[in-house]
Amino acid sequence: MRTYAPKASEIERKWFIVDAENLVLGRMSTEVARILRGKHKPTFAPYLDCGDHVIIVNASKIVLTNEKAEKKLVHRHSGYPGGIKSQTYGHLLSRQPEDTIRRTIKGMLPKNRLGAQMITKLKVYAGPEHPHSAQQPETLVLEHAVAKA
Repeated sequence: MRTYAPKASEIERKWFIVDAENLVLGRMSTEVARILRGKHKPTFAPYLDCGDHVIIVNASKIVLTNEKAEKKLVHRHSGYPGGIKSQTYGHLLSRQPEDTIRRTIKGMLPKNRLGAQMITKLKVYAGPEHPHSAQQPETLVLEHAVAKA
Protein backbone atom coordinates (compact mmCIF):
# COMPACT_ATOMS: atom_id res chain seq x y z
CA MET A 1 0.00 0.00 0.00
CA ARG A 2 1.33 3.43 -0.90
CA THR A 3 1.48 6.37 1.48
CA TYR A 4 -1.04 9.08 0.71
CA ALA A 5 0.49 12.53 0.15
CA PRO A 6 -2.06 15.34 -0.17
CA LYS A 7 -1.72 18.02 -2.82
CA ALA A 8 -2.53 21.68 -2.27
CA SER A 9 -5.34 21.48 -4.86
CA GLU A 10 -7.07 18.65 -2.94
CA ILE A 11 -7.44 20.54 0.35
CA GLU A 12 -10.99 21.51 1.32
CA ARG A 13 -11.31 24.36 3.78
CA LYS A 14 -14.18 24.89 6.21
CA TRP A 15 -15.04 27.89 8.38
CA PHE A 16 -15.42 27.60 12.15
CA ILE A 17 -16.67 30.18 14.64
CA VAL A 18 -15.53 30.22 18.29
CA ASP A 19 -17.31 32.25 20.97
CA ALA A 20 -14.49 33.26 23.35
CA GLU A 21 -16.77 34.36 26.18
CA ASN A 22 -15.56 32.80 29.47
CA LEU A 23 -12.91 30.68 27.70
CA VAL A 24 -9.35 30.40 29.04
CA LEU A 25 -6.90 32.09 26.67
CA GLY A 26 -4.27 29.34 26.50
CA ARG A 27 -6.66 26.40 26.22
CA MET A 28 -8.69 28.08 23.50
CA SER A 29 -5.55 29.14 21.64
CA THR A 30 -4.14 25.61 21.45
CA GLU A 31 -7.36 24.28 19.92
CA VAL A 32 -7.58 27.14 17.43
CA ALA A 33 -3.90 26.69 16.45
CA ARG A 34 -4.58 23.00 15.89
CA ILE A 35 -7.44 23.80 13.53
CA LEU A 36 -5.47 26.50 11.69
CA ARG A 37 -2.63 24.02 11.20
CA GLY A 38 -4.96 21.23 10.01
CA LYS A 39 -3.96 18.62 12.59
CA HIS A 40 -7.60 17.69 13.15
CA LYS A 41 -7.84 16.27 9.60
CA PRO A 42 -6.76 12.77 8.56
CA THR A 43 -4.99 14.28 5.52
CA PHE A 44 -2.62 16.44 7.62
CA ALA A 45 0.80 17.05 6.13
CA PRO A 46 3.42 19.16 7.98
CA TYR A 47 4.70 20.70 4.74
CA LEU A 48 1.28 21.99 3.57
CA ASP A 49 -1.24 24.49 4.87
CA CYS A 50 -4.10 22.02 5.40
CA GLY A 51 -5.97 24.04 8.02
CA ASP A 52 -9.37 25.66 8.13
CA HIS A 53 -10.51 29.23 8.70
CA VAL A 54 -11.39 30.28 12.28
CA ILE A 55 -13.47 33.28 13.40
CA ILE A 56 -13.21 34.25 17.08
CA VAL A 57 -15.93 36.52 18.47
CA ASN A 58 -16.25 38.13 21.94
CA ALA A 59 -12.48 38.37 22.28
CA SER A 60 -12.83 41.05 24.95
CA LYS A 61 -14.54 38.52 27.28
CA ILE A 62 -11.69 35.99 27.40
CA VAL A 63 -10.35 34.85 30.78
CA LEU A 64 -6.78 34.61 32.10
CA THR A 65 -6.08 32.24 35.03
CA ASN A 66 -3.76 32.35 38.07
CA GLU A 67 -3.32 36.14 38.14
CA LYS A 68 -1.64 36.09 34.72
CA ALA A 69 -3.42 39.36 33.93
CA GLU A 70 -1.31 41.16 36.55
CA LYS A 71 1.90 39.10 36.55
CA LYS A 72 2.60 38.00 32.96
CA LEU A 73 4.35 40.58 30.80
CA VAL A 74 4.27 41.19 27.05
CA HIS A 75 7.45 42.65 25.58
CA ARG A 76 8.20 44.46 22.33
CA HIS A 77 11.43 45.96 21.13
CA SER A 78 11.99 48.86 18.76
CA GLY A 79 15.37 47.56 17.62
CA TYR A 80 17.27 50.38 19.29
CA PRO A 81 19.36 50.03 22.47
CA GLY A 82 17.09 50.40 25.48
CA GLY A 83 14.04 50.19 23.23
CA ILE A 84 12.22 47.42 25.08
CA LYS A 85 8.70 48.17 26.28
CA SER A 86 6.74 45.91 28.60
CA GLN A 87 3.13 45.81 29.70
CA THR A 88 0.94 43.30 31.52
CA TYR A 89 -1.34 40.90 29.68
CA GLY A 90 -4.36 42.40 31.45
CA HIS A 91 -3.52 45.89 30.21
CA LEU A 92 -3.00 44.66 26.65
CA LEU A 93 -6.20 42.60 26.81
CA SER A 94 -8.24 45.61 27.93
CA ARG A 95 -6.78 47.84 25.18
CA GLN A 96 -6.41 45.42 22.23
CA PRO A 97 -8.18 42.09 22.82
CA GLU A 98 -7.92 41.07 19.13
CA ASP A 99 -4.14 41.55 19.03
CA THR A 100 -3.69 39.68 22.32
CA ILE A 101 -5.43 36.58 21.01
CA ARG A 102 -3.77 36.79 17.58
CA ARG A 103 -0.33 37.12 19.23
CA THR A 104 -0.96 34.11 21.48
CA ILE A 105 -2.10 31.87 18.61
CA LYS A 106 0.72 33.03 16.33
CA GLY A 107 3.23 31.85 18.93
CA MET A 108 1.79 28.31 18.60
CA LEU A 109 2.20 28.13 14.81
CA PRO A 110 5.38 27.34 12.83
CA LYS A 111 7.92 30.18 12.65
CA ASN A 112 8.27 30.25 8.86
CA ARG A 113 6.37 31.17 5.69
CA LEU A 114 3.91 28.38 6.34
CA GLY A 115 3.02 29.81 9.76
CA ALA A 116 2.59 33.28 8.25
CA GLN A 117 0.18 31.80 5.71
CA MET A 118 -1.76 29.97 8.46
CA ILE A 119 -2.26 33.07 10.63
CA THR A 120 -4.02 34.84 7.75
CA LYS A 121 -6.91 32.37 8.13
CA LEU A 122 -7.60 33.65 11.66
CA LYS A 123 -10.19 36.42 12.11
CA VAL A 124 -10.63 37.91 15.60
CA TYR A 125 -13.37 40.35 16.69
CA ALA A 126 -13.85 41.98 20.10
CA GLY A 127 -17.65 41.96 19.91
CA PRO A 128 -20.28 39.37 18.94
CA GLU A 129 -20.65 40.51 15.30
CA HIS A 130 -18.50 39.45 12.34
CA PRO A 131 -18.76 40.11 8.57
CA HIS A 132 -18.22 36.46 7.51
CA SER A 133 -21.81 35.18 7.56
CA ALA A 134 -21.66 34.44 3.81
CA GLN A 135 -19.13 31.65 4.48
CA GLN A 136 -21.69 29.83 6.68
CA PRO A 137 -19.30 28.98 9.52
CA GLU A 138 -19.91 26.03 11.83
CA THR A 139 -19.97 26.73 15.57
CA LEU A 140 -17.04 25.11 17.35
CA VAL A 141 -17.71 24.25 21.00
CA LEU A 142 -14.65 24.04 23.28
CA GLU A 143 -15.88 22.50 26.55
CA HIS A 144 -12.52 21.97 28.27
CA ALA A 145 -11.49 25.59 27.64
CA VAL A 146 -14.24 27.06 29.85
CA ALA A 147 -13.07 28.92 32.95
CA LYS A 148 -14.20 27.52 36.28
CA ALA A 149 -16.28 30.00 38.25
